Amino acid sequence: MTLWLVFALMTAAASFAVLWPLSRRSRAVAGAGDVAVYRDQLAEIARDRSAGLIGGVEAEAARLEVSRRLIAAADNATAAPPPTGSPLWRRRAMALVALILLPIGAGALYLTLGEPQLPAEPLNARLAELQEHGAIGAMVAEVEASLARDPNDVRSYAALAPLYLRLGRFDDAAKAYRKLIALAGETADRQTDMGMALTAAAKGRVTADAKTAFMRALAIDPNLLKARFFIGLAAKQDGNKAEAAAIWRGMLAQVPPGGNRAANLREALASLDEQLEPAAQPRKTTLATAGQMSEQERGTMIRGMVARLAERLKQNGNDAEGWQRLLRAYMVLGDRAKAVEAAANARKALAGEPDGLRHVEDMIKTLGLEG
Repeated sequence: MTLWLVFALMTAAASFAVLWPLSRRSRAVAGAGDVAVYRDQLAEIARDRSAGLIGGVEAEAARLEVSRRLIAAADNATAAPPPTGSPLWRRRAMALVALILLPIGAGALYLTLGEPQLPAEPLNARLAELQEHGAIGAMVAEVEASLARDPNDVRSYAALAPLYLRLGRFDDAAKAYRKLIALAGETADRQTDMGMALTAAAKGRVTADAKTAFMRALAIDPNLLKARFFIGLAAKQDGNKAEAAAIWRGMLAQVPPGGNRAANLREALASLDEQLEPAAQPRKTTLATAGQMSEQERGTMIRGMVARLAERLKQNGNDAEGWQRLLRAYMVLGDRAKAVEAAANARKALAGEPDGLRHVEDMIKTLGLEG
């Protein structure tokens, strides 16, 4: 309501600015009227002098001043004679157009370019957000000043990286996590947080660097849920929707059923099921049935899928992409021993495929399965 009142006042002010010049007399008309007034004043001065009401010196001074003004008014009236005909109807027409079209035009422009249905944002919430950002910004400035004095201060990087994330400075956050890992060594949480920063900087896309960070986190802690979720997201974005579903359903079996994590996983699975291609519809039915299974049955189903992939690779070991999926699956399931065994089998099977072997070797190195 207050906003519309402000708009109404602004429209009234704009209309007044347009109509104000129309209400003023023209300079020529004003000049003609002033000539008559000054002539009357000269006659009145002469009468006062004759009656002895003013002295000769005062009368002469007044007469000279009024005469000067009379000459100026006469010049104005001569230079711009008043137009013939009355402009009253024109002024009224212009005033009517301004009063009607200006508000209508302003309203139409707002409805076209504005967002009248946009809900109001409470002032208190905005002020609280500004205060929070201001406080975080002050902390960032303080830590950055500390790093300027000591560029290798581990504690400063550990404090600065999450602050960058809070402020939405994702590229800076990723750089801070990378520096922290270089100085203090990698942990599963640090690698995961760096991967999340890289993903946020790419507007939700799990990049190759982010995926490497998540895989290194899982190599340290195969049960880290955050890293497993983003590995599933990467599989979805790569088109491996069945693999993403297996990862997320395995996670769903491990989290409390009524918590936020379970709700987020169900939402992710729902969006995934909607995107399955027609050729994968039987698979979709299987995944929907898995929602009614117990945790043990669901885990058995997922491990069965991985076992079938492993059996297929035994029959046809030239599938480098399949070997990479199998290695990731074993690490996501937390079965490092089978991942090591699969890495050895992949090297043997792809000995005659240099390109495929190179991709698998990269995956082995990323997962920390060397040796």
